[in-house]
This record gives sequence, C-alpha cells and structure tokens, in this order.
Amino acid sequence: MLLTLDIGNSNIKFGLFESEGEHAGALAHTWRSVTDPRQTGDELAALVYGMLAVRGVQPSVVERVVVASVVPELYRAVSGVAQSYFHCRAEFISAARQSIVPVRTQRPAELGADLIANAIAALRKYGAPHIVVGFGTATTYSGVDSNGAFAGAAIAAGIEVSVDALVARAAKLMSVPLVRPAAALGTDTSSALQSGIIFGFVGQTEYLVAKIAAELGGKPTVIATGGLAELVATNTKCIDHVDESLSLHGLYIWATTGSSQRASEGADASRPNHAKALERTE
Repeated sequence: MLLTLDIGNSNIKFGLFESEGEHAGALAHTWRSVTDPRQTGDELAALVYGMLAVRGVQPSVVERVVVASVVPELYRAVSGVAQSYFHCRAEFISAARQSIVPVRTQRPAELGADLIANAIAALRKYGAPHIVVGFGTATTYSGVDSNGAFAGAAIAAGIEVSVDALVARAAKLMSVPLVRPAAALGTDTSSALQSGIIFGFVGQTEYLVAKIAAELGGKPTVIATGGLAELVATNTKCIDHVDESLSLHGLYIWATTGSSQRASEGADASRPNHAKALERTE
C-alpha cells in the first residue's frame, strides 16, 4: 500500500491507498492529526502505527511513503519514519519534481507542495481550466488554465486564523460556533460575528473566484478543499465540488506516474530544497 501525508501548518492529513490489483488507486483509509513541528520521528511513527492498528492494517503492507509538506521542521521526522519503520525512502513532491502540471509562475520553486498536489488531482479528476480553493491555515486560490498549466495563486488569511486574531485583539468579542446566522444583520454579538465571518468569507470567495475565472477564461470548474470547505461551499453557488482528499489523491497520482521514482533516484533526491539549505547551515 502507499501512505500519503499532506503536512500543513495546522494539520497533517494521512491517506492509505491500495497500490496493487483491481482496487489500485482506491483510498482505503484517511485520518488527520494536529501538526507539531517539534514532533520526533518516533512520536510520529507511534501516531501512524496507532491509527493503522485501529483500522486493522499491518504496518508491513506500507511499501511507499509520499509527502507534501509546508513545514520544513518535520522533514527529518518524516524521513526517519519512512526509513526506520517502513523501510523505504520518503518521496517529497514539489513543483520541480513533477511534470504533470507545467508551472507558469515567475518562481516555481516557491509554489507550495500542497498546491501542486491539489492541482495534479484536480486536473485528473475535473479537467481544465479549474480553480482550487483551499480552506486551511491560509485560504488559497489556485488557477490552472485551459492548457493544464498552473497559472498562479492568491493567498488570504484563513478563516480560523482570522477569527482567532479578531477575538484576541478585541476584549469584548468571543469565539462563536461557525454556523450560518439567520440574517446578515446580527442582533447580538454572537450572530453579528457569525455574519461577518461566514458571509465575509463567502463574499471573498465569490469575488476572487470570479476575478480568477475571468483571467483564466472559459468556465473553470471550482473545487473546494480543506477543513472548512463545506462551511463556505454550502453558502455559495460558485463552488462546484467539495473534495476533502484532493491533495492525497494528487500525491498518489504523482507517485504512480513514474515522475516520483525518477526524482528520488540518487542519495539526496527526496530532500526538499529548503531542507538542503537548512542542513548546510547546521
């Protein structure tokens, strides 16, 4: 089986895919944990082993570990888990290590691993042009043009980050359940906050999706992903699909096209560029 990890600033998403037989490509199990940059390889392995045990999966069936990470501090932990516990080399996706989606930005090396994984999966599953909206620590908007090339992205503060910052800076405001209020004009502090948060982010999404769609041309398919995707998607008509496992599928597609194996040849090929730079300064 093939184990995929999408390591974000707030959460790590795990996916276990069937890699052989008639069910190859099927996502057998998924789970999520909180990201801790201080986590050791042994601690991460205990977490993974525990989740596999809960699902009745023997660790020995994991043959490959494929990773998208935006947290450089966890490189060694993930690499150690792959080598010590699954007896394989961790394969890290990046814009430079894939040839499925051409990247037309000025600095492709800066493109987040999660964004390229999302683009790969969305291209395979929904075609082009498309827009992927990722609702995570940041809210990201990625555009793939009609030729299947990554055209660019927009990055805004995430919903939870914005709410936490607002509550922390305003003494009389408090955290509220993230649910749609009855009206845009709140009649108490709770409903007023819910209106600003829910309708505010819906408005941001609709505006940016419209602007990006006009730049891409055609009628892009819009896919939402991330922990709060459903919250926004249920309150707007501009989102066509919600796909919680988009990045995990992107990792599987990349890993099984052959580009991943070619990129991992050589003693240091699976190491992200930022990790190489960090190692040279130690």
